[in-house]
Order: sequence, then structure tokens, then C-alpha cells
Amino acid sequence: MVVTLAAYIASLDGASPAPDLGAPLAGLWWAAKGDWDQAHKIVQDESSREAAWVHAYLHRVEGDLGNAGYWYRQAGQPAATDSLQAEWERIAATLLGSKT
Repeated sequence: MVVTLAAYIASLDGASPAPDLGAPLAGLWWAAKGDWDQAHKIVQDESSREAAWVHAYLHRVEGDLGNAGYWYRQAGQPAATDSLQAEWERIAATLLGSKT
């Protein structure tokens, strides 16, 4: 299991995410690799608030802010206004239980 943000980021050099990552982190991993469709496929049918947060991020990446807003509400998160990279890092750190 990836336990630190640094290890998670380093894993982006690989061809696929660690097999023991949950759906939200796996989706976020594919998003960082630029595979929006794979990321969306992983989180779209998940019911957790964590998956909803990644789902919101993905629709923000896509530019569909109305849909993103719905998913932010499902996640219990405020709609992000910072950079996509900053949000990605914040989600990853939160899901990994990190502070950075």
C-alpha cells in the first residue's frame, strides 16, 4: 500500500496504480496520468464521499463546473477555486492521511 504522498507521486512513473489502492486514489492516479476516461470510469459508480470528491475534480478538469458542483456537494466539500494541481495534491494528501 502506498502510504506517503511522496510515494504515491513517485508511483506515477509506473504503468498502472498499485493494485491495493481504493477507487478514489486509483482514479486520482489515472487523472494525474492524463487518462480522464479511465479515472472517471473508476469513480463514477462509487458511492463514497471520497470518490465523489475525485469525481468533482474530474468534472472540474473537464470544464463542466455545473456537474462538478453537484459532486462537490455529494462529497461534502466546497467547490475548489485554486489550481487543478493544488486541488489534486490536496485530495491526494487527504485521502492518504497526509498533511503535505
